[in-house]
Amino acid sequence: MTSVRSPKKDVLRLAVVVGALGVVFGDIGTSPIYTIQTVFNPEDPHPVPVSDANVLGVVSLILWSITLIVTITYVLLALRIDHDGEGGIMALISLLRRWAGTQKTGAAVTLAALGVFGAALFLGDSMITPAISVLSAVEGFKTIDPGFEPWIVPVTAVIIAVLFSVQRQGTARVGRLFGPVMIAWFTVIGACGTWGITKDAAILKAISPTYAIDFLAGNFEYAFFSLAAIVLAVTGAEALYADMGHFGRRPISVGWLFLVFPACALSYLGQGALILSDSDNISAPFFLLAPGWARIPLIVLACAATIIASQAVITGAFSVASQAAQLGYLPRLRILHTSRSAHGQIYVPWVNWLLLVSVLTLVFAFRSSAALAYAFGMAVTGTITITTILFFYVAHRTWSTPVWLLALAAVPLLALDALLIAANLTKLVHGAWLPLAIAISFFTIMTTWQRGRQLVTARRERLEGPLLEFVAEIGGDEGRPTVVPGTAIFLNRGATAPLALRANVERNHVRHEHVVILTVDVQTVPRVADADRLQADPLGRPEDGITHVVVRFGYAETLDVPAALARLTPQQTEGPIDLEDATYFLSRIELRASTRPGMAKWRKRLFIATSHVTADAADHFGLPRDRVVMLGSHVDV
Repeated sequence: MTSVRSPKKDVLRLAVVVGALGVVFGDIGTSPIYTIQTVFNPEDPHPVPVSDANVLGVVSLILWSITLIVTITYVLLALRIDHDGEGGIMALISLLRRWAGTQKTGAAVTLAALGVFGAALFLGDSMITPAISVLSAVEGFKTIDPGFEPWIVPVTAVIIAVLFSVQRQGTARVGRLFGPVMIAWFTVIGACGTWGITKDAAILKAISPTYAIDFLAGNFEYAFFSLAAIVLAVTGAEALYADMGHFGRRPISVGWLFLVFPACALSYLGQGALILSDSDNISAPFFLLAPGWARIPLIVLACAATIIASQAVITGAFSVASQAAQLGYLPRLRILHTSRSAHGQIYVPWVNWLLLVSVLTLVFAFRSSAALAYAFGMAVTGTITITTILFFYVAHRTWSTPVWLLALAAVPLLALDALLIAANLTKLVHGAWLPLAIAISFFTIMTTWQRGRQLVTARRERLEGPLLEFVAEIGGDEGRPTVVPGTAIFLNRGATAPLALRANVERNHVRHEHVVILTVDVQTVPRVADADRLQADPLGRPEDGITHVVVRFGYAETLDVPAALARLTPQQTEGPIDLEDATYFLSRIELRASTRPGMAKWRKRLFIATSHVTADAADHFGLPRDRVVMLGSHVDV
């Protein structure tokens, strides 16, 4: 019996592929604008001489780097590992943290820390990508009028300022245009590349890996340094993996294999052929591929494509920061959801304005895409290498694959990654220090916040005391405080007596008829099933109206506490509770540095300073602000 394909399903699959083309491939799809130009940049500290053999070797090395890193490492291997459908470095970290927590595996703990550094590198990448992408597109106007050069930086700054200023509106509407624009982009660059190949068909020899090997082996004195620029061809590879939760493995794989990879390969081959025909074309080989009459439309399309690439990495930074906060690596951040129907479309104001200031600083400091390229390569290679290491460890744990079999793939891929990192380290004084400095800064902040949070939680639990003992005191018949009508919900981190509840009883000598002690548990999974969402405990006395409720959320979910509590039944809460008129009590903690052990003094100051960006708890948990009461206390760090 043959199966009948549904036209509706085919249309839906096509729509998902188009959506993936608009979001996933923006960064890697705009790499042809600046990669070859950067390799042959005569102002490079280690320039590559322009010769037929070198052009063939560079193009071959680019094509095979893309094949090994993107096609094999990410598309064929990494996309097969997910955490409840989510991909990317944060998903790998959550898997490692789960194993570290349950089995105390030293390797998992170490690799999770390495993953945090990779996430910090990605945040650095999100600062560099908009700057280098938009700069490289605007620089195309120099090929039409060299007098436009003084305007490149101001025009770039205006585009970036507008881009960040509209982030609050969300990407739901403009997102519908992303896919068609990127399809047009890949079609055009593929067509231009094909036209360029006709200039010198000898460039097709570069498809053979022997030219890449000969280039590296025969000219190592400068071929090694060129790897720092060649790695630019794989920028955005992490996005393929990180966006798997939004689009799925198949649409991303189809989009890459059948459109993006061929289009990029044709563009690189066409640029190589153009340089073979005339070495003067190294100044802007991408834009010079287009005939004179088509150059302005190509530049406009390039600007649109680089804006989309920047948009993708900005929203990626929002997601990484949000998930890092959920996992306890950053303080609670203010997050706005910009779409009622599309999951994951969020706006994080603090991250947005930090990125804007950082990107504009990079534009005015480096002033050209070539100068920024040295910094960009280090961020890319670092993230790719860490993701590769984590992937093979997780693959071994998940699939129970023998180490020797994984090593057959891991050793050559990691050897290539190590070679790329080594090449980028030679550019440290030329800008490669920047992403490392950014990553070290974020890594320090994230690990300091995680450690400080653990110390504060431990000391807060000592102040709060055991929950069951306190409930026995206020729920018993003797010494019972006055019971007033209504429902009170006290948010608390664990199974201890909330400071706000203690203060209410000890100062006001009252408690509400229905008391819900609520613990919000953000787990190391992207989403929690509805069946596992709630857990209620009567705390020993089913008639006293006091209940402990645990609400579980995944790290990729919106924390909507009232909506979760609405699922509670009267049997779970010792009678019906009035959520429409309930009062939410929060404990506001003031942190003070002390001489207690646990962290260095400078880290305590950093932890307290970081706490000032903590978002309002009412907004974070989706609470009705007009029914929230804050009660203060202090904790020594």
